Amino acid sequence: MLDESNYILDTGKTVREIAKVFKVSKSTVHQDLSERLKELDSSKYIEVLEILKYHLQIRHIRGGEATKKKYTNKKC
Repeated sequence: MLDESNYILDTGKTVREIAKVFKVSKSTVHQDLSERLKELDSSKYIEVLEILKYHLQIRHIRGGEATKKKYTNKKC
């Protein structure tokens, strides 16, 4: 859990990317970072929470980019 929090603070990666690196589910990573970390290290929790909030704010942009990429790669 502390490894995950250090990783997100160092890289700014998304929950999905962190889950792939640590070979756990997205749900586990999210729960580790948003709930369990609060009990272990409250100062680190606040920093991680800011990154998670940022990812939440820009997710609609990432979704649009993924859709655009999906359809521009298809040949008609």
